[in-house]
Amino acid sequence: MAAIKILWADDEIDLLKPQILFLEQKGYVVDPVSNGFDALDKCKTEHFDIIFLDEHMPGISGLETLSRIKTDNKDIPVVMITKNEEENIMEEAIGAQIADYLIKPVKPNQILLSIKKLIDNKKLVSEKTSTSYRQEFQNIMMELNNVNTHQEWADLYRKLIYWELELEKTDSIDMKNILEMQKAEANKEFFKFISKNYIKWLNNAGKENTPTLSYTLFKDKVFPTLADSVPTFFLLIDNLRYDHYKMMESLIKEDFRKISEDYFYSILPTTTQYSRNAIFSGLMPSEIDKKYPDKWFYDDENAGKNLHEGFFLQEQFSRNKISKKISYTKITNHKSGKDLEDTILNLMNNDFNVIVYNFVDMLSHARTEMEVLKELASDEAAYRSLTMSWFDHSPLLNALQKLKEKRVRIIITSDHGTVRVQNPSKIIGDKATTTNLRYKTGKNLNFNEKEVFYIKNPEEAFLPKSNLSSSYVFAKEDYYFCYPNNYNHFANYYRNTFQHGGVSIEEVIVPIAIFENK
Repeated sequence: MAAIKILWADDEIDLLKPQILFLEQKGYVVDPVSNGFDALDKCKTEHFDIIFLDEHMPGISGLETLSRIKTDNKDIPVVMITKNEEENIMEEAIGAQIADYLIKPVKPNQILLSIKKLIDNKKLVSEKTSTSYRQEFQNIMMELNNVNTHQEWADLYRKLIYWELELEKTDSIDMKNILEMQKAEANKEFFKFISKNYIKWLNNAGKENTPTLSYTLFKDKVFPTLADSVPTFFLLIDNLRYDHYKMMESLIKEDFRKISEDYFYSILPTTTQYSRNAIFSGLMPSEIDKKYPDKWFYDDENAGKNLHEGFFLQEQFSRNKISKKISYTKITNHKSGKDLEDTILNLMNNDFNVIVYNFVDMLSHARTEMEVLKELASDEAAYRSLTMSWFDHSPLLNALQKLKEKRVRIIITSDHGTVRVQNPSKIIGDKATTTNLRYKTGKNLNFNEKEVFYIKNPEEAFLPKSNLSSSYVFAKEDYYFCYPNNYNHFANYYRNTFQHGGVSIEEVIVPIAIFENK
């Protein structure tokens, strides 16, 4: 590895020979100059990793030298060294983008610490993170062998995401690969857990060993927050995974204080039609079908599947005898997002405002179909980065920032997550079989039982069926369904795309967080 090159400009450079010798003994290459003009000339012809710059130099000041250096070398960290601790000098230097500053007389260890902080910091953090994960690896494996409650699975998922986001900041490919293997193993065990417990949960809603599910989300997590008169904004970002939420959280926390972070389990299928209708109605899909037959459409019917969420929301409030002035807004494109940004303060007149934002879901589907997005979101890290970039520049964030001076409560959640699929699974069905890659419903389905969660009797899972012999299958882990016709083409086409509808930690365990003003 090439030695770190340092440019040091100081009109008393001869007095700094002990410090320079100390750095050279540590393996650094130091190029000393005695004035700002020489420093600028050096920067034109040579590359430096870091620059030490005296604030008081004859001919051209340190601050002016700094300004000229930054014109052509924005990314080189500059450390200002000064005898003066006056606040205005420091503010001017910091405003000119210094990376650090030291007060004379500088000691060798101070200089070394500054170099390590600015140059070696990423490497040191990377090494520390990799070492910490290596130590934690065994603990996670032990947890995987012993986890058996919905809370323990949620905690383990959070831990895996924590390390995934931490390792993303490092260059440790090996550790990232090991974590990916751990996530795959976790999904394998999670599938067994869901297969064993899911039907039991549906018949024991509200009991101790049953998690909050989509259709009990309002009853368990939302209604208890509405006892006061604080205007509440319930923001549901479709298809938002826990790792995406954690990335966005850093921006939200700049303006709001996090009160709580929790989770719920999405019902199956983990798709908008099923899980989101269940959230807003407080009912399972078969119950919606029976109670509002004109507002539930089967998978094979050509009609909008989420057109009545506002109605379901009103009905759920009425059924629970909660009297609040509520609104429902759905954002499906940039224009409607800008309209929300312009008018969000008007919603302060309501007690409870639901905002459904469809961008992440559209991004997931578009990534499947568009080659350019496949390149931009080629893996988990890139997909997170693309989602974060959208949020950082979105009308949604601008709208939330308009609320930061108001007394409000913001609840952020989703209806389900998404998983990157890798393994094709052959399935055979008739023409009425659903097209979703992660679940299928229809009659006379033929599939590999080892690769699915099979629900032969939909009534057991409170799922509607379009005919008497309908059944449901849900792909496990990172599998996706392909028909035998042109099998290899579609297997390759959909591999590494992000899909939802099946059983994986990423799809099923959904974040819900509550924020208030600082």
